[in-house]
Amino acid sequence: MTRTSTTATTPTAARDGVRIGVMYDRDWAPEGLPAFAREVEALGADDLWVVEDLGWNGGVSAAAVALGATERLRVGIGITPAPLRSPALLAMELATLARVFPGRLVAGIGHGVREWMTAVGLAPRSPLALLEETIGSVRALLRGERVEVEGREVRLDGIRLVHPPAEVPPVVAGVVRPRSLELSGRVADGTVIAEGHGPAEVRAAREAVAGGGAGPAHTMTVLAFACVDEDPDRAAEALRPLTEGQAAWLGRPAEEVFTVSGRPEEAAGRVRDLAAAGADTVVLRVAGAEPARQLGRVLEALGR
Repeated sequence: MTRTSTTATTPTAARDGVRIGVMYDRDWAPEGLPAFAREVEALGADDLWVVEDLGWNGGVSAAAVALGATERLRVGIGITPAPLRSPALLAMELATLARVFPGRLVAGIGHGVREWMTAVGLAPRSPLALLEETIGSVRALLRGERVEVEGREVRLDGIRLVHPPAEVPPVVAGVVRPRSLELSGRVADGTVIAEGHGPAEVRAAREAVAGGGAGPAHTMTVLAFACVDEDPDRAAEALRPLTEGQAAWLGRPAEEVFTVSGRPEEAAGRVRDLAAAGADTVVLRVAGAEPARQLGRVLEALGR
């Protein structure tokens, strides 16, 4: 049975100033997503974010599964790689979800991992141009506009959606580097910051998107590795494969990869640090056993 939300329910956490979400990790089997989504909704989480990585899961289909399994939870797609998606097709898919589940979708679009895009023969000549033209086209299509684009990477000849959503979902950019952050501030509704970035980097990202022209409504979603355990050493060990891999990608020592970890109160303090730095939403990518229980402990420590 399709579950349709007709009213937007504001969760307690959102009223408190920062939304708390959780990621459905790409390594978890897709068939477990509906039950997990219902469980974290019952715990009081604001968001569930799904992943689109090459060879793992499709982000739009995963979002549809999570939305259909829940009543209130907001679902974010983090992220659809622009090279893999025609802007017209992506807008069609997003519009369908936004019409059936109004107010509950966030659409993330990014460059995609360059090596993965090359592996499927879709590496763009200009990643920046492709991302800007894709986000601009998708947002215009979702607004119901007739779109004509003759860009460096995108060409659309008078395309218009027959069923645009009444409530247009936010389109956010999943980006890291300064020029891409400025682009996000110029063309997107918000920015998604990858795992491993701490408060200082969130502040710097805020400054970069402001330099691109972002106003106060531009949202900042921060993904964060998380493990909640009374034994901090055990939490660090559970996170080690994630932090070491991210450290190599970020080009920094593993001990400098920011995490939301340790005892519940410590983890909650790190969430507050990110919020104080400018995060509107903190999405936990939980490592270790019983991820929903770990999320619940963080929510409890935050007084939710």
